[in-house]
Amino acid sequence: METSAGGFELPCGGRSRRALACSLVLLMLVTAVPLAGAAVFRVLAARVGEIAGPGFAVHELRVRLDAPAQGGEVDIGRLRIGAREWRALTLRCGRLRIDAGGLACNAARMEQGGRRLPFEADVDLALGAGPVRIALRLPDGGRIEAGTEADGRLRARLHRLTPAAAADLLEPWLGDLAAGLRGFKATGVLDAELDYRPADAGATTASLRGRLAGGGFGRADGLLAAEGVGADFTLEARSTGAVWSWSAQLDWDAGAAYIHPLLVEAGPRLRARGRFDGRRIELERAELALDGLAAASARGVIDTAAGTPDALSIELAGADLARIGPRWLAPLLAPASAQRLRFEGRADARVELRAGRLETLAVELHGAGFGLAPPLGGGSARGDDGKEVVPVEVLALGPVDGRVRWSSRGPGAAALQVGGGRWEKLALGAFALDAALEPAGLRLAGARIPLLDGTLVLQDLALGWSAAGWEGSGGVVLEPVSMPLLSEALGLPLMAGVMSAALPGLQFGPGELVLDGTLAVSVFGGWLQASGLRVREPFGVASHLTAEIEARHIDLAQLTETFSFGSITGHIDADVRGLELSNWRPAAFDARIASIAGDERRRISQRAVENISALGGGGALAAVQRSVLRLFETFGYRELGLRCRLANGVCEMGGLDAEPDGGVRADGGFTIVRGGGIPALDVIGYNRRVDWNELVARLQRVVAEDVSPTID
Repeated sequence: METSAGGFELPCGGRSRRALACSLVLLMLVTAVPLAGAAVFRVLAARVGEIAGPGFAVHELRVRLDAPAQGGEVDIGRLRIGAREWRALTLRCGRLRIDAGGLACNAARMEQGGRRLPFEADVDLALGAGPVRIALRLPDGGRIEAGTEADGRLRARLHRLTPAAAADLLEPWLGDLAAGLRGFKATGVLDAELDYRPADAGATTASLRGRLAGGGFGRADGLLAAEGVGADFTLEARSTGAVWSWSAQLDWDAGAAYIHPLLVEAGPRLRARGRFDGRRIELERAELALDGLAAASARGVIDTAAGTPDALSIELAGADLARIGPRWLAPLLAPASAQRLRFEGRADARVELRAGRLETLAVELHGAGFGLAPPLGGGSARGDDGKEVVPVEVLALGPVDGRVRWSSRGPGAAALQVGGGRWEKLALGAFALDAALEPAGLRLAGARIPLLDGTLVLQDLALGWSAAGWEGSGGVVLEPVSMPLLSEALGLPLMAGVMSAALPGLQFGPGELVLDGTLAVSVFGGWLQASGLRVREPFGVASHLTAEIEARHIDLAQLTETFSFGSITGHIDADVRGLELSNWRPAAFDARIASIAGDERRRISQRAVENISALGGGGALAAVQRSVLRLFETFGYRELGLRCRLANGVCEMGGLDAEPDGGVRADGGFTIVRGGGIPALDVIGYNRRVDWNELVARLQRVVAEDVSPTID
């Protein structure tokens, strides 16, 4: 139809590339007229109602040629690819050529709804079943080239494609994917080649090869990040029907990624093969080469819609725990203490997942060892040669041999032989652990662990795992241990006798240990019990303990002999209320010591009087030194008592609750020892407020051998 603008509009109907060919042929016929000397046509246009093919459709296609400018444009009313649809697309050609071979649109700009898209394109389209060539030039220098041949073969090449350019390119077509690339702050450069050959007499084949360089990403919460990632990848696929057989490989040779809580560094190499039917990926076998593993393989089925494995089996053989433990196990088992964990030995493991959840786990240990170092910055020292001495681990076990089998479907078991260990400075002998494993935890009916010359007995131990961490309950009994051995191991003054203890109701959770009941300890001829015992972060740098303590019928002769305090006979009771330890140092308490009423013989040595005077005041010591009392080695006493209330680093001191007449001393002092018998001597204290650190220093001085106290 001739237009008033001096051009022609050539309508061609149809639903295939024939309609487009019709339009182009008509255009060529018209453009041939000027060559024959007829009137010159300035603008020519062709319109196609619809072009459809497998998986795509073009509606309202219009091609317009501006002959004098040698340019033109292509308008698409609607474009559908698969289930997605776009409207109002325009390709403005810097140079448009139409000839017997087809259509070529060079230096083209594309617009959608009047908005220019961020690339420049060259399009070369042959008539009929001829080839199609498309090249996109991106603003940052990247390039995408794609082309089809007459036989349907498709080749595409990505050259230096960046995530930013890809996001801009995808924005009009796949907005969610573009937003994801920007949200992850992806970086890097991608080069890749795709080759697709449709089935003719044989099979359909496809291959993808490429390399990512300088790849990286980061999520706002910091739980996912990568930097400097470099990797080569290959994917080969073949199909003779609806099912594809495929093989893939990935070689990661640069950079690192953090996938909370794991830090993964370059080095892994993956080889995999399987099948794909459009809904599920069947992983026939995958092999991973990883530092610290002799072999690692997997097989299973992955639901592509859900993105989770329907079934997945993973096998690890010859795992070197010293190499994979710090990198893979520690962040999963104890994220807060990962840097403090030590591993050694070997392990084999098999893991099965179903519907994305762990179903079975089997582990075999061979000479495995585990250790927990002190908190970072928590007390390294220097030896005589000036070199730094690494602190002794607070917990160590090994070698460990045995098997662990766990299942989410029912009971499992663990049978381990432990060659020994250490808890702080306490040596543990060899022992066995036989536990029943349940889907949500484990139960240990009992275990006997040699400790020095005694035994630590675990009773009815139950452990469970939740999102917050490990929690459980149980009982612990310490069968008699030699106090000399125990005090030496703990770095305490040498003590006589034996020690036994019982913790019948122990509860523990993430970062906390609570005694439900009373801790009872036999010591110094009497007994000590602690109630309300609660420890937070027992192995952390901010450990905090609270408790109420009672001691009854403590033999002063054993106690003072142990600490070289001088000799005192008799028995005392003691109470420590509101005890708080911060980082295992006293922060607050209200402590009282009082002698027990009775008819027993009570004597106190001159050295003990001197030491008590050094703590509370010098009155008694001066009286001894100035009088005939200095001739006596011991003195009789009726009662003694001492109190220290610690708060804000200051100890408020006191003695016996009241004087015999119920009043208080006129001189402001307080009675620590009230004399009785022949000779008798009172010890009076006058320093009611004492700096706690100074008081501790005094105690350390007065219990030292052959050191006389200094009296202010």
